[in-house]
This record gives sequence, structure tokens and C-alpha cells, in this order.
Amino acid sequence: MRCLDAHNHLQDDRFAGRQEALIREARAAGVERMVVNGTCEEDWPAVAALAEAHPDLVVPAFGYHPWRAHERTRGWRETLEGWIAGHPGAGVGEIGLDRWILEPAARDRGGRGGKAADGGPAPLAVQEDVFAWQLRLAAERNLPVTIHCLQAWGRLVELLRANPRPEAGFLLHSYGGSAELVDGLVRLGAYFGFPGYFAHARKAAQREVFRRVPLDRLLVETDAPDQMPPEGLATHRLVDADGRTALNHPANCGAIQAYLGNFLGMEPDDFGQRLAANFARLFG
Repeated sequence: MRCLDAHNHLQDDRFAGRQEALIREARAAGVERMVVNGTCEEDWPAVAALAEAHPDLVVPAFGYHPWRAHERTRGWRETLEGWIAGHPGAGVGEIGLDRWILEPAARDRGGRGGKAADGGPAPLAVQEDVFAWQLRLAAERNLPVTIHCLQAWGRLVELLRANPRPEAGFLLHSYGGSAELVDGLVRLGAYFGFPGYFAHARKAAQREVFRRVPLDRLLVETDAPDQMPPEGLATHRLVDADGRTALNHPANCGAIQAYLGNFLGMEPDDFGQRLAANFARLFG
């Protein structure tokens, strides 16, 4: 199945240097494009290297994730501007707000990605400053933005309304907000990413929210190596270097797309064409 992965982290260390093999397998599974999102200064060079090695496949995005915002160096803004300037067609991401990671229990678990943040997460006020600056940068250059949000939807909407936004639009990665917010977010320029994780039985309520999303604002994402889909959608098995922890594979994109199309009652070819048009409109 032809598919486009709107959000992953192919540069992640947990893939343990297997990126070239994963790319071959993803291409064989029909993945035509993927947006690879950076999270901090440390991994931006790896994102750039993947985009340079596979320009027909990888759309790079450079940004400071809220979980990593406390790691910023004094010159982080100039560094980010440099990576974007050096990669025409790049997006800004993954950026955003996260109240969940500020909870002690969430910090103890290290977040969904399983990697604890050294020094503790940045307070919400710091996250907001980092997010707003990156959003303004994207607006100035009209670059697509990929946004992470957990338990901070009201504040995110306020910041989106109060700051310039790129005409290109922005992706709400793994959209976890309410159905009531969808129409207003669409008016602000939002696209909505559906991950395979939402196919789990316990995520039925969040799946239903996607019935409210206009078809011209839908995208499919793997979030590999995170957000493992349920057994039936994990068509490509992968474990980390210790051989024990399952990882999400970007080649699972096609199965996720087929699941969502079926859930929405769409014909596979028509749905694939709509998603491809949406991806091209946002990411080029």
C-alpha cells in the first residue's frame, strides 16, 4: 500500500544503527515519504544525515521537544536556524507543550519514549517560551510545524491564537484533544495525525474524535520507535538492542493507514489519494 508517514523519529538511538535496513523495509512496504522529527540539538545532525542520504524519502524537521527543552544551549536558536537554512523543505518539529511529563509518576517512567530527561523537564512557562519562539520562526519562513501536546490543550490553543502561524499549516502529532476543539483548530491551520497506538481497544474514545476531523486534514503517522500499534497492525516486528523491548517500525505505516481508512468507511485507493494530497499540501 502506498503510504506516507507524517511523523517518526528514525534517528532515535534505540534503532541502534539499523536505520538503513529500516529504510529498505519501509520502502518495500510502500512508504514513499516520511517526516523525521528532531527533538534537540543533540539529534539534529542525525536527522540531517538521513535527509541528505535519502532526499526522495526523508523530510527533515528540526525542533526542540518540550521534554528536552531544559537541555538548550545558549546558542540554540542560531543552531536551529542554521539547520533549517541548510535544508530547504525542512519543517520545524517536534515542538510543543507537555504538562504530563511534569507529573512525578510520568518522570519516573521516563515518558512514553522510555528515556528519562537528565536534569528534569522544563517548567511549563519555559516550554511556552521555547514553543512560541519556534512557532514564530516557522511563521516567518512559512515552514510546516509538527506539534506535540499532552494535557495542555487550552494553553496551546491560546498560544496558537496569540502568535503568528505559518500559512503552510501545522500537524497536531498524535492528536489527543477533544472533538469539540477540532473545528477551531482547523480554522487555525491544523492537520491531525493518527498513530497506530490509537487502534488499541482502550483508545476507542480517542478514535471517535477522528470522525470529526475533515478528510482534507487527516494524516497517518507511526511515531516510530514509539506508540506501538496493536498486534494485528505491527506487521514489521522490531526489538531494541537488548532484544527485549518492542519498537515500532516505520514500515507499519501501511497497516495503520488501512486500519484508519476502514474505520472511517473509506475505499483504500480513495483514502490513500486523500492522505497523499494532504501530506503534499502540508509538507510539500
